Amino acid sequence: MPRFFTGQVNEQNAVIDGEDARHIALSLRMKVGERLTVCDGDGRDYQCRIASVQPARVELTVEAVEPSAGEPGVFVTLYQAMPKGDKFETIVQKAVELGVGKIVPVLTRRCVSRPDGKSMAKKLERYRKIAAEAAKQCGRGCVPEVEPLCEFPEAVARMKQDALAILFYENADEPLKALLERRLGKSVSVLVGSEGGFEPSEAAYAKENGLVSLSLGSRILRCETAPLAAVTAILYQAGDI
Repeated sequence: MPRFFTGQVNEQNAVIDGEDARHIALSLRMKVGERLTVCDGDGRDYQCRIASVQPARVELTVEAVEPSAGEPGVFVTLYQAMPKGDKFETIVQKAVELGVGKIVPVLTRRCVSRPDGKSMAKKLERYRKIAAEAAKQCGRGCVPEVEPLCEFPEAVARMKQDALAILFYENADEPLKALLERRLGKSVSVLVGSEGGFEPSEAAYAKENGLVSLSLGSRILRCETAPLAAVTAILYQAGDI
């Protein structure tokens, strides 16, 4: 069944406008009486029938409201050091599909990609659109936020507020599985490096500030592979995969 996000919904009626209305009317060619699912972005799904359909506005009658099944029980925030090229786009798309709750781009010492404010603003718009499309496609109950670029010390400070904060570092000895069996809580933040990983001084700073340094195994993973492996392992341990 087609699925769309809208902020214009209550327990009786819903409205979809903009690009999604055009998609419903002109691409899907849906008619009055056909059913679709609307999500409010806060974890609730609304089972609806189309009451009227125009390219600019689709009006719906709500028939049932239920919790979204696509949201995991653990809220994972991914702090990802900026990689080169379009790798961050892939990370956003796949991380949202897997169930990540928030994505924060981070500037570290080994980042080759160092966008200025204007360039980053355009990238952020693109990343948020990718997140919204991925959330719609995979049945999420919310659209994970992609936040503005932050510096490494700020990322570490923010991560300390979560129940579990992890830095993935190629020189770490403790595996992820062992820690998750002991300490997995309701909120987890993970920090993954760009090409070349982290400077030893950054890993030391993170550890001094309470982050746990962990390994993703004996193989060196690419910067676009590591965060997806980490999110998958965490949600699997939580019983969400």
